[in-house]
Amino acid sequence: MSVDGRLLVVGAGQAGVQVASSAREFGWRGTITLVGQEPYAPYGRPPLSKDFLRGESPVESLALRTASFYAEQRIDLLLNEEIGQLSLDGTGAGTATSVSGRRWAFERLVLATGAQPRRLPIEGDDLAGALVLRDVRDAQKLAGCLAEVTDLVVVGGGFVGLEVAAAAVAAGVRATVVEAAAAVLNRVVSPAAAGIVEAAHRAAGVRVLTGVRPRRLRGDAGGTVTGVELEDGRELPAQLVLMGVGAEPRDGLARNAGLHCDNGIVVDDRSLASDGFTLAVGDCASLPDPSPGPEGLSRPRLRLESVDNAVEQAKAAAQTLVGADGTYRSLPWFWSEQGDVKLQIAGLARPEDESIVRPGTRAGRATVLRYRGEQLVAVECVNNPAEFLVVRKALGAGTPLPRDKAVDTTLPLKKHFAVQTVADRT
Repeated sequence: MSVDGRLLVVGAGQAGVQVASSAREFGWRGTITLVGQEPYAPYGRPPLSKDFLRGESPVESLALRTASFYAEQRIDLLLNEEIGQLSLDGTGAGTATSVSGRRWAFERLVLATGAQPRRLPIEGDDLAGALVLRDVRDAQKLAGCLAEVTDLVVVGGGFVGLEVAAAAVAAGVRATVVEAAAAVLNRVVSPAAAGIVEAAHRAAGVRVLTGVRPRRLRGDAGGTVTGVELEDGRELPAQLVLMGVGAEPRDGLARNAGLHCDNGIVVDDRSLASDGFTLAVGDCASLPDPSPGPEGLSRPRLRLESVDNAVEQAKAAAQTLVGADGTYRSLPWFWSEQGDVKLQIAGLARPEDESIVRPGTRAGRATVLRYRGEQLVAVECVNNPAEFLVVRKALGAGTPLPRDKAVDTTLPLKKHFAVQTVADRT
């Protein structure tokens, strides 16, 4: 496989930067062009709903690499350019055309186009003050509005929504979270972990309404949001509404180019799309579950929206580009800082998996172990980073922990795993 051709990476977020830098590191000798839609140098997005929103991190501090990095690695970084069309010739090569009319020829293509926030199709979603959060400009607008309002309604109790609600309350804004499911974080953690997190938010002053949906957003004569009407008839005052109801993959470019898409750009475990040449990485990719496990088993297809996945999948994809084994295997893990709550998750649990709760040594701390039959498959830690590191390492190594040991809180998990490791060796 030639590593002397022209490599084009579309998308200058975490995954795009990582695949470009790793490709160079692993031996790509040809040109590398990294095209980003935003005017800012590539930056990390997680702080946008936390440190940046609180005014603690300027834009410059979010940079993924130094200004000199791209020149030193011979990566041609092009900003403020949106690719509008791809022409693929069936061999991996082709041409990309931007909406401004510029064209780039390439021998290999990587799509790292990310995801975009969903908006609810309800009346009033186009009112001024009804916002989403994805990029720096969204965060700047949100921060400016928070400084001027008294009431914020967050629609959706996921990571971003709860992070913003926590930042708003810390800034003196009354915040209400409206979640359609029976609990916040319904799709990502167990009811036990969700209950602990929700209680912490309530104690901090966030109003949490679950099991209810918004019917419409109300506005004034000037077209600015003034409140949220719920389906149960209640009305919430709001001069600011954040839509935090998840994200959808930005796969339109791939679809129009004829690549198979299904909740993202469908790729195999080497990050190769349906044409066998183009690669897709990060939030836009629909990939086989990369969790460690026996080979040969059917792996469910999913999208992973996390920094860890963006980095690790991109590294593996870069191996594919240079002709090495780019099979992607990595234990997925996630984190979210919501005011005084630090939530860390490793592994992928299912709703039906059993939860074993181990209370922490202090109030507000807990570790929830998720079991599928006799197998430990995931961990959810609330303000318990030391135990998270222990269990994450054990999950990655495949170290078992029987359920009867998991419920024994007289020993810390570190000792339980140490004893189990010794037992397995004898």
